[in-house]
Amino acid sequence: MRTVIVCVSVSHGNTRRVADTMAQVLDAKVVSPEEADPAELAGADLVGFGAGVFHSRLHPRLTDFARTLPPGPGRTFVFATSGLPEVPPAPFTRPLVRLLHGKGREVDGTFSCRAFDTWAPFKLIGGINKQRPHAGDLAAARAFAERLRNGTRPVS
Repeated sequence: MRTVIVCVSVSHGNTRRVADTMAQVLDAKVVSPEEADPAELAGADLVGFGAGVFHSRLHPRLTDFARTLPPGPGRTFVFATSGLPEVPPAPFTRPLVRLLHGKGREVDGTFSCRAFDTWAPFKLIGGINKQRPHAGDLAAARAFAERLRNGTRPVS
């Protein structure tokens, strides 16, 4: 299965650690939006999209990139890392999932976990979630990727 993960990880490498963990399971290539080759994405069996959350939204470099994708079929998944917990009625991943659906892509699942965060007020106290993503978060990311690899729809 050819898999590519498009990842934006800018602050502490949190999202990249999750992407690399999933990539090991999926034998995937991890690229930034700027490095992504549209032809390679079109030929992939599965494409992942992941970013850190900034102001309750996935990083704009990722969503801006996704907007440029041409419509067409394909299996995808979305993941996020965030210092603050997700609010169930409005998951961080929902806008990107809707964008991908609007382009005709199937979203096989979403994943998110907490991560080290030094955003403005948290910087004063040295940040929050200093040990995250931790081994349990990465194990959950690995299990999510295994379900994708095995064709089992992960629980979002």
